Amino acid sequence: MKAKLDAAVVAAAECPPGMKRQDIWCTHCKGMVLEVRPAGKTYYARYTDQNGKQKAVKIARADQISFDQARKKARQLLAEAALGQDPAAAKKERREVPVFEEVAKQHVEHARTYMRSIKTLEGYMKRITKKWGKVRLTDIKQQDVAAWFAELREQGLAPATVLKTRVVMNRTFELAARWGIAGADKNPIRGIPQPRFSNARERFVDSEEAARLLAAAAKSRNPQLPAIIGLLLLTGMRVSELLSARWKDVDVGRRSWFIPTSKTGRHRHVPLSQAAVDVIERLSHPEGAVFLFPSPRDPKKHLSTIKHGWQSAREEAGMPDLRIHDLRHSAASFMINAGVDLYSVGKVLGHASHASTARYSHVANSTLLNAVEAGAAKLNLQTL
Repeated sequence: MKAKLDAAVVAAAECPPGMKRQDIWCTHCKGMVLEVRPAGKTYYARYTDQNGKQKAVKIARADQISFDQARKKARQLLAEAALGQDPAAAKKERREVPVFEEVAKQHVEHARTYMRSIKTLEGYMKRITKKWGKVRLTDIKQQDVAAWFAELREQGLAPATVLKTRVVMNRTFELAARWGIAGADKNPIRGIPQPRFSNARERFVDSEEAARLLAAAAKSRNPQLPAIIGLLLLTGMRVSELLSARWKDVDVGRRSWFIPTSKTGRHRHVPLSQAAVDVIERLSHPEGAVFLFPSPRDPKKHLSTIKHGWQSAREEAGMPDLRIHDLRHSAASFMINAGVDLYSVGKVLGHASHASTARYSHVANSTLLNAVEAGAAKLNLQTL
């Protein structure tokens, strides 16, 4: 059926009795069709593509938009078709573009195949999907993401946290492009200016503060806390490495501690000072024990956190700003101040690159300064 469609004709149109549908082709806008069914009316744009195939693009239900809006959209789609484009194929392609949440899940599952723990990744991804989860990849625009990063900074998130959020989101798009996911050919994160900041936080304890911290730890309800803090200071180990340590990996005779897997993904041996050996030998070691620091609830598992005991001890010691990771920094500073070179310190700490150890160079410079001062004093030159 053909008719000059307008708002009145659309309103009066009804599906004839006994028919499932009736199409009314507009004589004024060639290619615009009103499909009339017993359940309702729908606007379409119908055209012939470059291959001579009949195509149709649904515009909207008649009760959703006005006739003028439908006609305007029909003319746009038909003009695109006349210029050699294929609106129906473009619409189908758009439907195949997933929302960010779907790709984020694939990213996390992929990470499970090579990461020891994805807890941190899941935390960042939760923040990202809260904002972008229901948005299709092609609808995530660079300017909008840049504005969101700025909002996160204004909300008080640490610069490093915002940067990590940026890294995770960028990685999701990179993986999607690698996997050939529709809509991932353009990465909106790439090209967003990255604000510069220094994440280096220098905090070291001296011998007096270390003694104060150990004294505070001795008052903790966690009887394992003093040994844990002591070994962190004496070895420079990461707290996760220490808490998961197994007796079979400790060789007191050779004064060596084997770390099978570390943050860098590599194993290493940590040399043990006599002071560290003394701490280890004082630990309870019942027959059959697996871990140096077993969980009080299940001896078959290791202690997973010292958060509450640590917070109480540092406050008791008068150092509420001290982080557990600062003990690792402090171990490095003690070694360097004793004249140990940066390369050796890096090997002890298990750094993947010398750049990680370079942050302690200012401590080494102080040691070197003491050395030249001692030499000058010994030379005792009165005048030059």
